[in-house]
Amino acid sequence: MSTNLKIIAALVAGFGLVIAVFLAFGRSGSEPSADGGALPVVREDSHRLGEPGEGGVTLVEFLDFECEACAAAYPFVEQLREDHAGQVTFVARYMPLPGHPNAENAAVAVEAAAQQGAFEAMYQRMYETQPQWSHQQESQAAVFRGFAEGLGLDMATYDAAVADPATLERVLSDRDDGLALGVQGTPTFFLDGELVEVETAEEFVELIEAALDG
Repeated sequence: MSTNLKIIAALVAGFGLVIAVFLAFGRSGSEPSADGGALPVVREDSHRLGEPGEGGVTLVEFLDFECEACAAAYPFVEQLREDHAGQVTFVARYMPLPGHPNAENAAVAVEAAAQQGAFEAMYQRMYETQPQWSHQQESQAAVFRGFAEGLGLDMATYDAAVADPATLERVLSDRDDGLALGVQGTPTFFLDGELVEVETAEEFVELIEAALDG
């Protein structure tokens, strides 16, 4: 977990569970790209969780599957998805951090699963099992392959995707966008292109509801 994240535990009324909300420091909105255009927070190939919302509101998370703070935020994000299903478009973008030895391998495994239409299932599997494999110096690629097999994926296709340099390039393209947008740690959220800076879960929910009302 990056030191530029402040973890604030809160009990959210109606949620019935303790969640973690994060105050992320960085630049908000779209940043100029090398060609002078605006760098998008969401790209055409960005992964959507579930069906797109009809409310015109998009919440983007730059995440690292080996990040404990991301795993702590995961139940909160899932609750947001349940509460705002059909209203908000939820987007997950890869941001593997160099201090996490298997973050990149995990992202490659998720991207390989995504190529078989199993992005969300593998995304969830990573967070649900994180304590079992995270923060180990040896590669956990075999563990991730087991996850893919358990999801019923075609393993020859999965293995080929993991070995294909283009799969890693796809992961790193998300990371490069995050760096260009000023993302300094994970999880970092953008709501309709603006960096989310809140201190409580209630404030986070209020931002989403205000965006929907707007």
